[in-house]
Amino acid sequence: MITYQTENVPMPDIKKREVTEWIKQVAASYGKRVGEVAYIFCDDEKILEVNRQYLQHDYYTDIITFDYTEGPRISGDLFISLDTVRTNAEQFADGDYRRELHRVIIHGILHLCGINDKGPGEREQMEAAEDQALKIVFNDK
Repeated sequence: MITYQTENVPMPDIKKREVTEWIKQVAASYGKRVGEVAYIFCDDEKILEVNRQYLQHDYYTDIITFDYTEGPRISGDLFISLDTVRTNAEQFADGDYRRELHRVIIHGILHLCGINDKGPGEREQMEAAEDQALKIVFNDK
């Protein structure tokens, strides 16, 4: 089950049913099933608080993924700062907020599926996986 919640921000304009099906499809492509996944859309202040409290990091970020996956069933809490998503869309995605939001939404799922982005060559792997997943939603060629 995938849930969508907000803290300090209005719910982003996403089609929850379609996004849920997309997430299931992407997870299945990695041999995974979706268990309990909670999206918490928030502002920069909340994500900074979570980053400090749980990860001892003192900076803003677009997403923090808490992974509770067991075996082939992915589960986790995904905090997404809509403030940072908007900033990143302006800086890196030609201002396409909707596309950047979907990129971040699937980024967390890819982490739950076992894809990392911190080690050598891993960022490129993550970006390729994100691009592949975004093709489904945005009908990219």
